[in-house]
Amino acid sequence: MTTGHRITVERGTEHVRVVRDGQVLAESRCPLLLRETGLPVRYYLPPEDVRTDLLTPSDTHTYCPFKGTASYWSLPEAPDLVWYYPDPNTEVAEIKDHLCFYEVETVTG
Repeated sequence: MTTGHRITVERGTEHVRVVRDGQVLAESRCPLLLRETGLPVRYYLPPEDVRTDLLTPSDTHTYCPFKGTASYWSLPEAPDLVWYYPDPNTEVAEIKDHLCFYEVETVTG
């Protein structure tokens, strides 16, 4: 990794819910928290906690030198809303196939 750039992945206990236009897209009590220099904490959710039946695979792919190549899922009105790494770099192998949304809420209690 580049000097000064750091990524850590840890198991979280937060209750994470993703809601869009009143519909719950994901809900998890076992997110992975990815902390990356200069970016907000990202919650990577296990696929079984995401309503993939509501999502459509996208043709979009992006590359991160620290994590690898990301693939995306979309809603009809929200292209590329969710991303995941089907084959992440070794340093972040734990996030493999976990899905990450741009906006999530954490629920207490």
